[in-house]
Amino acid sequence: MTTHIKTIRDARAWLLEQVKDVSISQFNQIPPGFTNNICWNMGHLVAVQQAICYKNAGLPLSISDDFWKKFRSGSKPDVIFGECDIIQIKQLLITTLDQLETDYINRVFANYTAWSTRIGTKITSIDDGLEFLAFHERLHSGTITALKRLVSKNDLDNA
Repeated sequence: MTTHIKTIRDARAWLLEQVKDVSISQFNQIPPGFTNNICWNMGHLVAVQQAICYKNAGLPLSISDDFWKKFRSGSKPDVIFGECDIIQIKQLLITTLDQLETDYINRVFANYTAWSTRIGTKITSIDDGLEFLAFHERLHSGTITALKRLVSKNDLDNA
């Protein structure tokens, strides 16, 4: 396993522990000043992993087109996510990473296409992509932590 995949795995395990007691309502709340919610951020982690690793290598995604459209960069939550959606996202956070590790070991990313991130970082290989993905995971983990604090506070304020 690469250091970056381990970093992502550790971040996702930590994240899943942080949200284990979050209610369906809290997963869906969009606090003032935010454009998304906890559920969207978690689904976004899966969608971006698929894009960075598989789409850029010309490989099929292991998520549905509907899932991709809901959580890709630039999207916003436009539905209320139910319990089944949340369970699916939690499972995909693990299963897609397991598949990524297997595929990395089997060297399926040989035809990786170079690209640049919005912040100007040049990504030329799967290893660069994994490094950027680890950074992206940390960014959204921070956002999810902030959202959790706000939605928990909102619930206390409304009690």
